[in-house]
Amino acid sequence: MSEQGQITQETVQPLFTRSSGDYLFARWGRPIVPVVFGVEAGTLATVKGAVEAVVALVGHKMAETDPELGANLMIFFFRDWQELLEVPNLDHLIDGLQDLVVRLDDQGASQYRVFRFDPDGAIRACFSFVRMDAGLDEVPAEVIALQQAVQMIVLWSDTAFSERSPLAMAHGVTVLRPEIAAVIAAGYDQVMPAVARDSSHALRLAARAELRQDEAMQAVRDLRREVGEADQGEPDGA
Repeated sequence: MSEQGQITQETVQPLFTRSSGDYLFARWGRPIVPVVFGVEAGTLATVKGAVEAVVALVGHKMAETDPELGANLMIFFFRDWQELLEVPNLDHLIDGLQDLVVRLDDQGASQYRVFRFDPDGAIRACFSFVRMDAGLDEVPAEVIALQQAVQMIVLWSDTAFSERSPLAMAHGVTVLRPEIAAVIAAGYDQVMPAVARDSSHALRLAARAELRQDEAMQAVRDLRREVGEADQGEPDGA
């Protein structure tokens, strides 16, 4: 991986252009309150550590509770999509849960995210589902945790990472790509809108991200250390 990838409107715009052709960027409009289901204590610490590190990277906030939902970032780990149908009250949070489970099961999907939005369009909640299949069993917990944290911090296009992961290898260690770190940090800049539907936003976002590449490189190093320490600090984890 090159230490710094190129950041231009042409590289940023596809990250938020959906398969429908619509451009849509959204970031969280409230503090993030995570809860994780289906993991042991060690993996729980790793996932929460990754979320905390990515939230700190963008300068956003976390909280102990959300006044409306209690927790507004729910991450579920499981072996079979059918298990979601047994989670109490999940069908009240996810519209059409049964049909969704059937569709994802038929597709052999390993991950899926559902976002909810405030009236102004900012992210209100995220429900992230991770089916631990044989492939993911071989992936270190800190890598899965970092990937989940990155993909929930903004509303990416449904095709944003279909060809290239937001993560990369550097000196034998999995890290967040510095250009992706710069883009999400720029997206949380106070002068940038919480929601954007015009593709001209990508030009402004690219300009801000380009200015923050050096800062992002340092943040990526810190992020790698923080997530790694969270994983090592709990010997019972996966």
